[in-house]
Amino acid sequence: MLKLAMLILWPSFLVAIVAEGFFFSLFDPADLLLVGGFVDVPAIAIYTVGFFFFWSFGALAAMLSLYLYRDDDFQPPF
Repeated sequence: MLKLAMLILWPSFLVAIVAEGFFFSLFDPADLLLVGGFVDVPAIAIYTVGFFFFWSFGALAAMLSLYLYRDDDFQPPF
């Protein structure tokens, strides 16, 4: 079970690093709007929430890929 978690979490972690780098190089956290008003939290909090947001979407994509790849002949790597 631990290897399956690592198959999902490690690649999604690396993708989240790259996605956050690209996203926040284009958008300043101070300029983000939340329901019509500016977000009044420290930039590090926005970076953290953004990272976990990208990481969760990467993990969902990895889980979906593993789910769709599985068939009768599939032998898990663990």
